[in-house]
Amino acid sequence: MIDVHYWPTPNGWKITIMLEECGLDYRLVPVDIGAGGQFAPAFLRLSPNNRMPAIVDHAPLGGGAPLAIFESGAILEYLAEKSGRFLPTAPADRYRVLQWVHWQMANLGPMMGNANHFKNYAKDLTDDPAQLVYGTKRFVGEVDRLSGVMDAQLSANRFLAGDDYSIADIISWPWASLLARLIDEQVWANNPHLKRWVDEVGERPAVQRGRDAGKELGERELTEEEQQKRRALLFNQTSEKVRAAREAAARAAR
Repeated sequence: MIDVHYWPTPNGWKITIMLEECGLDYRLVPVDIGAGGQFAPAFLRLSPNNRMPAIVDHAPLGGGAPLAIFESGAILEYLAEKSGRFLPTAPADRYRVLQWVHWQMANLGPMMGNANHFKNYAKDLTDDPAQLVYGTKRFVGEVDRLSGVMDAQLSANRFLAGDDYSIADIISWPWASLLARLIDEQVWANNPHLKRWVDEVGERPAVQRGRDAGKELGERELTEEEQQKRRALLFNQTSEKVRAAREAAARAAR
């Protein structure tokens, strides 16, 4: 059994989609990121970067004690090795996949996260909307560029890393599926090969099951007080706050 410390966001969906695709048994352990669950001492022992997702495999590859892994890219690589699926073994094919996995981790996810922050959240954090113009333009523009990168790749390949579905697609689809919500519907008209891929991957039953996993967790409507607390937790973290959370985790572990 694999415990998935999870909240229904694109980074969480990557893991549940992979587990559904591989047919591996798992259970969700909710980490309410809006209520500070990522700072709980037990979770920090699994994910020192205080970010979900993280997994604990109670029957790990190679045997031994339960294995905890954080960072979605590392988790997908591990699950691919454990299941023998969606990551080729031949070096050239393997690294053709892994380069796109690392591309997503370094580019698509962070840029879409920053664009979403400036476009949809930052207006509630400042009294001067003019401060948001450059940041919004910078990150939304970068997301538009990355959409073009994927469209060019998919114009010559069925999937991101070639002819075969892989963890490159699994890690990228959750964010790419939200492009129109972040930019607008014109992104699909501008990138038809990307739209073809988003639709094709989204039709896979395992993708649909993984995307729906725990969806009820994020459906509760928050009060204004809860929304303010959520913004403070998500957007005002400092090294001092992280250090305090780590110290609390260390005390709890003694």
